[in-house]
Amino acid sequence: MPKATQIVLAHENRPGLLAQIAQVLGDAKVNILAFLTTTSASEGLTRLIVDNPDSAKKALARTALRFLEEDVLHIELPNEPGALAKFAAKLADKNINITLGYAASERGSKKTSVVLAVSDLDKAMSIR
Repeated sequence: MPKATQIVLAHENRPGLLAQIAQVLGDAKVNILAFLTTTSASEGLTRLIVDNPDSAKKALARTALRFLEEDVLHIELPNEPGALAKFAAKLADKNINITLGYAASERGSKKTSVVLAVSDLDKAMSIR
């Protein structure tokens, strides 16, 4: 299973923040492959998978945005009922906990792009 660098930005919860993040990355010619933004009261977190993590980190470092990076699984699953259940069960069988997950697919597409933070990335990467 492929490992990916996830960039996690901590920021205030206000209109335009996602647009600002996307603009910084767009100006640096960094493509966002997946993202998840969550908020709680006045704070927010945005998690990004990008096509060029090094360029993204350089671009973000020039801003006031705080960020860190972490390794996650970035996999493709069949876009069909039960595919996530099968994969999640394989992780559970190896005692690997999923601590965060997000996915996106388009109706009619054959694959779903899935991002998972897991308790044992090295072990999870060997699961097929």
